Amino acid sequence: MRVPLSWLREYVDLPATETGRDVQAKLVSVGLEVETVEQTGAGLKGPLVVGQVLTIEELEGFKKPIRFCTVDVGTANGTGEPQEIVCGARNFSVGDKVVVVLPGAVLPGDFAIAARKTYGKTSHGMICSTDELGMGDDGTHGIIVLPPEFEPGTDAIELLELVDEVLDIAVTPDRGYCLSMRGVARETAIAYGLPLRDPALLDVPPPNAHGYPVKVSDPIGCSNFTARTVTGLRPEARSPIWMQRRLQKAGMRSVSLAVDITNYVMLELGQPLHAYDRTRVEGPIGVRRAQQGEKLTTLDGAKRVLDAQDLVITDDRGPIGLAGVMGGADTEIADHAEDTGTTEVVIEAAHFDAIAIARTARRHKLSSEASKRFERGVDPQAAAAAAQRTVDLLVLLAGGTAEAGVTEITAPSAPRTIAMPANHPDRVAGVAYGRETVVRRLQQVGCDVYGQDELIVTTPSWRPDLAAPNDLAEEVIRLEGYENLPSTLPTPPSGRGLTDRQRLHRRIGRALAGAGYVEALSYPFIGDAVLDQLGLDKDDDRRRTVTLVNPLSDEEPALRTTLLPGLLGTLRRNDGRGSHDLALFETGLVFRPTGDETKAVRLPVDRRPTDEEIAGLDAALPRQPRRAAVVLAGAREQAGWWGKGRPADWADSVEAARSLAREAGVELTVRADRHAPWHPGRCAALYVTVGGEETLFGHAGELHPRVVKELHLPERTCAMEVELDVLEQAVDGALQAPRISTFPVATQDVALVVASDVSADAVEKALREGAGDLLESLRLFDVFTGEQIGEGKKSLAYALRFRAPDRTLTVEEASAARDTAVALATERTGAVLRGA
Repeated sequence: MRVPLSWLREYVDLPATETGRDVQAKLVSVGLEVETVEQTGAGLKGPLVVGQVLTIEELEGFKKPIRFCTVDVGTANGTGEPQEIVCGARNFSVGDKVVVVLPGAVLPGDFAIAARKTYGKTSHGMICSTDELGMGDDGTHGIIVLPPEFEPGTDAIELLELVDEVLDIAVTPDRGYCLSMRGVARETAIAYGLPLRDPALLDVPPPNAHGYPVKVSDPIGCSNFTARTVTGLRPEARSPIWMQRRLQKAGMRSVSLAVDITNYVMLELGQPLHAYDRTRVEGPIGVRRAQQGEKLTTLDGAKRVLDAQDLVITDDRGPIGLAGVMGGADTEIADHAEDTGTTEVVIEAAHFDAIAIARTARRHKLSSEASKRFERGVDPQAAAAAAQRTVDLLVLLAGGTAEAGVTEITAPSAPRTIAMPANHPDRVAGVAYGRETVVRRLQQVGCDVYGQDELIVTTPSWRPDLAAPNDLAEEVIRLEGYENLPSTLPTPPSGRGLTDRQRLHRRIGRALAGAGYVEALSYPFIGDAVLDQLGLDKDDDRRRTVTLVNPLSDEEPALRTTLLPGLLGTLRRNDGRGSHDLALFETGLVFRPTGDETKAVRLPVDRRPTDEEIAGLDAALPRQPRRAAVVLAGAREQAGWWGKGRPADWADSVEAARSLAREAGVELTVRADRHAPWHPGRCAALYVTVGGEETLFGHAGELHPRVVKELHLPERTCAMEVELDVLEQAVDGALQAPRISTFPVATQDVALVVASDVSADAVEKALREGAGDLLESLRLFDVFTGEQIGEGKKSLAYALRFRAPDRTLTVEEASAARDTAVALATERTGAVLRGA
């Protein structure tokens, strides 16, 4: 809401020394967010005067039309002689009154005016447009043409109110009354402790049977409808300068007198209005819900198909306007013209349901000044005053005659009352305000207050947001000053810190970040399309999703069952923007329904839910395991003087899983597997031991080429996804720090030849079990295939490290342990020592 300070002073007697910055500080102190204070006319210096065009000479021989004019500026130039000015605009004629800036003046932007020779003539000044004076675009794209009543030489700075301050206020949804001068003036009066001249306090005639016929079929959607008629309007009448300037400062463009007056009253009182050309309305005006599929052409020229929930204004032909949003083209007020302009208007001032208007505006993607106010709450008792104010201005400025008929249809309603203990604001704020202060502050915002210890508060009609004792407490607290609230830090209970689960999750995040992965957070929404792109089977559990009732996007209506779609989307987006070497990770919840969920119950809001109700709500929730995932593409090690570098491959994704297992102190088992969306020959299943049984932990490897193509990913993209809840279950007590032995290690290497279908994991298990307690670590360091080994076979080379905690091992002891390990591997897997 843009609020000119000069306009605000009409309703509150602010001290003459108060600047826009001072008013901003006051309004901020009572809770309004004043974003900026704009200085209009900053740097403007006269002489800037009204001039009358005497002659116009068209100059030939130039690429664009140029005119040499003589202009009467009275005695403003010191001589009384006509001023010679060169001008390129063509929207004025001889006899028109224009705005002239004379040599010696300075326009906004530090643009100094001096006599200068141009196009073969000397121009002594300039004929001004709205842009040049910092007034904004008035839609004409030409110079300002003034009404004929102003005398040449009149000071245009004062006439056009060029020097002013405008407060730009960001109005929150619960403070809709501040989308009006009336509402902002009320807050200003409270902030300064000054009386308010309420512009809505007008003498309004009572309704009678002679008004324009109106039929309201939906009293819930339209609780109040006031109609007034004005006839005998002068079609050529134009909006006065003061009204045009106030609309411009408020961010609106002058259209025509009737439309400008409705906009002006809306800005003044906060009540949206609409003016219908009575000669174009056929029959009574009606208010009803639209019929599904009805059509309406709105004022913006768009043809709209209506929904059955839309509230519409009708006549005998059908819809003529979207109620509370925008009028229809069929009853539009005609622009001023002596032969075709509008001479009779019907003024509509109605109160529409906020929810209905908000839904209609969003359904048709049509936000208007009216809808913004209705959906935030409009004073239902301001309609009659707004209609009367509009009638008064039409009579005054357009020479119209107000018909005696007054139509007012009002649905019965009672004022809202709230019972509140007098000390409730004290308990909410932790400050002793006292009953007198509470009553005084509530009365300032327009409430009627009765009672002593228990207050009965009747809220004002313009404050629909005041519905509970806490709302009233907030009003007292904000007017008393948020800055006066004591700052008290809560004292946390001692002896509590992170849980083991939280510590594990933090260590995992640090481990991945330390390994060079960058954390990326994704929205937890997916659609069927991405599951198809991942190549998941029809019966894959990851296709069983939880669908949202109100998704942010129709393309992603379900909660994710895997972290990979979001991470891969982030990788694709970054790769498309030139970052090709990527390593990303994410930890978060996925949502895996089991089919055993119950229907959720609606919890009460007037009391704490019972334990049974909370348990019922929990039973309706799907299983929500926490997972970790990584994706890689491009180079894993950069090339440079130190070497050629290397690309990321499936082994890096497996190593990411190993690093998580190491953080938990858990042994990880890796086996070959086939699992979408990974490449069937480069996919590893990851297992950990939980309760003595091997449990699937996750998968890692290179993505299937078809998936890479479908998702437009870099070639050889790799990924890993594991379930952290399983990892947590595999943790056997507190993490044990390794013991450092003072005795030397004995290393023994073995190369075993096995059949190609024998997994390295099976061989490794046999070696570990056979080596016994002396084995400190075992590492596969080479896999070899070739003619030397034989067809269908492979050689696995392991490094075995032996160490005793109490002595130095002899060669015989280490060799014996190695031989026992090889013997068990031979027995279980058919392994043969290479070269034996």
